[in-house]
Amino acid sequence: MNAAIKNTRKTMTAGEAMIESAVANGVDTIFGIPGAQIYPLFDGIYKHDLDLIVPRHEQSAAYMAMGYAKSTGKTGTFAVVPGPGILNTTAALCTAMGNCSPVVGLTGQVPTSFVGQGRGHLHELKDQAGTLKSIIKDAFSIHQAADTAAIMNRAYETVRTGRPGPVTVEMCWDTMATESEFASPAPVTAQPPASEISPESLKSAVAMIAKARKPMLMCGAGALHASEEVTALAELLNAPVTAFRSGRGVVAEDHPLGLSAVAARQLWDDCDLLIGIGSRLEMPYMRWGNYMQYERKPSSGPQLIRIDIDPAQMEIFSPDLGLVGDSAQVCRALHDQLLDKVSPNPDRLEQIARAKAVAWNALQSVQPQMAYLDVIRQVLPRDGFYVPELSQMGFTTWVGGLPVYQPRTYVEGGFQGTLGYGFPTALGVKVANPDKAVVSVSGDGGFMFGVQELMTAAEFNIGLVSIVVNNRSYGNVRRDQQMGFGSRFSGSELKTPDFVKLAESFGVRGYRVDSPQALKPVLAKCIELNQPCLIEIQSERGLEGSPWPFIHPQGPLESV
Repeated sequence: MNAAIKNTRKTMTAGEAMIESAVANGVDTIFGIPGAQIYPLFDGIYKHDLDLIVPRHEQSAAYMAMGYAKSTGKTGTFAVVPGPGILNTTAALCTAMGNCSPVVGLTGQVPTSFVGQGRGHLHELKDQAGTLKSIIKDAFSIHQAADTAAIMNRAYETVRTGRPGPVTVEMCWDTMATESEFASPAPVTAQPPASEISPESLKSAVAMIAKARKPMLMCGAGALHASEEVTALAELLNAPVTAFRSGRGVVAEDHPLGLSAVAARQLWDDCDLLIGIGSRLEMPYMRWGNYMQYERKPSSGPQLIRIDIDPAQMEIFSPDLGLVGDSAQVCRALHDQLLDKVSPNPDRLEQIARAKAVAWNALQSVQPQMAYLDVIRQVLPRDGFYVPELSQMGFTTWVGGLPVYQPRTYVEGGFQGTLGYGFPTALGVKVANPDKAVVSVSGDGGFMFGVQELMTAAEFNIGLVSIVVNNRSYGNVRRDQQMGFGSRFSGSELKTPDFVKLAESFGVRGYRVDSPQALKPVLAKCIELNQPCLIEIQSERGLEGSPWPFIHPQGPLESV
């Protein structure tokens, strides 16, 4: 807080004090739906003139906060009623936990005298905070109005400290409505200093890296803020850099050292050292090997160095050497200490380029997805955002079907695989980045999970371009049933609406195309309009080529 700002005492409700504390922690936008138990909270939003986006479902509020957070690195905030309201957000909270998004959920609670009584008060849960703690980073309860600022500060500090993840803050109905004197502006606790990197571990890592002839770097969400440092380290080592989902774009995939998952698989068998940077390393150890078998440490392959801010990760999956610390700081320290100790392999650039070409050519078999993705990449600006879905197009992007050029511009849902996250998450991305192009691509099945948010897009003029691939099915399920269950299609074939008329009924511009060539001018027009638009791609049921041979490859496509 600016030292020139003088704290004064102000009478307000505890609900308003929660909002004042959120503002003091940098919040400018809240996604939420009001209700009886949190009226004072929404009154605080009104008084502080925050941007308030009101979706049509609580789950969407949390997904929007996640999209806001994932695309900016700032903390996203949502507010919903307790009980069924906060329970409706849990799929999004699981997703935010899985993809390491800093999200704070504000909610209410039954009146103080009813907590834990089991009387059946409105929206009562047996143990709301305990239920939430089982799926997120932490859940806080404010029992006394006087503790509001301190606990809110702890909540916002918790989401940002260490491995980012969602938390919730609850306050009882009557406490939230109580008026008291609070410090205004709300005080904010200082951020704890960054933990020091172990000099011994750093020295050992430098020695391992200096001996490696064909190292590879693999990035996750923990490297999104470390693009400059990761790139510098990679260029020093002449080492390829890859990612599976969240870490894509840390090194641009059109950089000579940046490459997709499929291209990285081409180089994996010859790799003698893998440096995992803020990544769970799902791709090499759960998808390139026996992905049904869980192992706590690599049983084969190259030596492994892990860089992660969360020391627990070193126990969950044990490397040969772990460096606990912020990825940017660790990569910078490694770079500086390796400057006079490495002699990069001069042939690596040619090998990497060949791997990228082999992978890209092989991916052309996944049609029509690759043809559509090629058009989207041509039209989408370099700094534009792409939000996939659990769909045939989405799976194709996992392995490189859509090159990513900047960190945070590919906003993916992580390991939870929550169908329906894409469209509402993309709305949050666009709210956070109103002047940049944002494109959401969903299947017809996943889009219908949140279709009501077309009204939110129209009401708040959220200029998202929503592409819906209408193949009248849960395409992946249908393929699995075709291949493994004798084409006994059970629940996988869908009846779908006229998406263009549906969009228009919400006041959203609607378009329909049936080919990549037809998509290109329509998509360009929609991005230029910067208004809510929906584009329906008509597709035949069962037409799409399978991307799964590239997601679970048995080996390299050819020797490189």
